[in-house]
Amino acid sequence: MSIEISIFEVAGEFAHNKDKASELRKRVIIPGLQNDSAILIDFQNVDLSTQSFIHALISEPIHIFGIDVLERIAFKNCNETIRTLIEIVVDYLQDEECCVPQELDIS
Repeated sequence: MSIEISIFEVAGEFAHNKDKASELRKRVIIPGLQNDSAILIDFQNVDLSTQSFIHALISEPIHIFGIDVLERIAFKNCNETIRTLIEIVVDYLQDEECCVPQELDIS
């Protein structure tokens, strides 16, 4: 099973509200991962995000399930800025966890 999340529907063109990211994480992402679902996070029509939004979205799943959970999380329709923010957050979390770098599915 796959779960697709539209960030635009939740956060609009500027994804900055980390409370909305936290709610998505708690209500959709973590339960989906617990049920062995793949998660597709779609940034279509999102022009900008903050690093704290991305961190609030994916840090806890990585802490709970380990860095390999990124094999079940994909990012879609990311512009260059959002792609860079995701890479920064993942790099930070990998350093924090002393993990081997993973390939990300970011398009």
